[in-house]
Amino acid sequence: MPLIVDLVNGWASTPRARAGGRAPASVTELLHAHDLPAELADLLDDDGELERVADLVHRVFADPAPARTSAVLSSLLAASQVRPALTVDDDGELRAAWDVPDPRKALLAAAAVTLRSELAARDPARFGTCAARGCGDVYVDTSPGARRRFCSVTCQNRERIAAFRRRRAAGAG
Repeated sequence: MPLIVDLVNGWASTPRARAGGRAPASVTELLHAHDLPAELADLLDDDGELERVADLVHRVFADPAPARTSAVLSSLLAASQVRPALTVDDDGELRAAWDVPDPRKALLAAAAVTLRSELAARDPARFGTCAARGCGDVYVDTSPGARRRFCSVTCQNRERIAAFRRRRAAGAG
């Protein structure tokens, strides 16, 4: 799941725009951060496709209402044309797999299947976007209390300091 969060935060239009138009992350950095083979860079090197998929996936995090999350994710699964399948491994054992007829839709399919699995195991309210001004990054709340509102401690601290300064300025005026 951290890979999907990094994909959305690195390439989706909304988080980048709210951060002042920051440039997309590097594919190499993404692969290295998640210990993925460098050979995947060729498959992921299309910034337009990364941005398109990240924008589609961002919608899952932006609205935690279960009915809308279900509709958005179902449309992603349908758009990717991913289908459950069975394969036989080298030992002759059956293995669950996913079939994606169009290789260009593999990234969307992988993200949609991962989100489907995660949302089946977690409350959709644990998926969210950062509450900090100037930040649109997404997160998955894994805290015991399920009260996370910020993508990082940095954003949380920035908002606390701003709130403190507003209170102090209001009291001085």
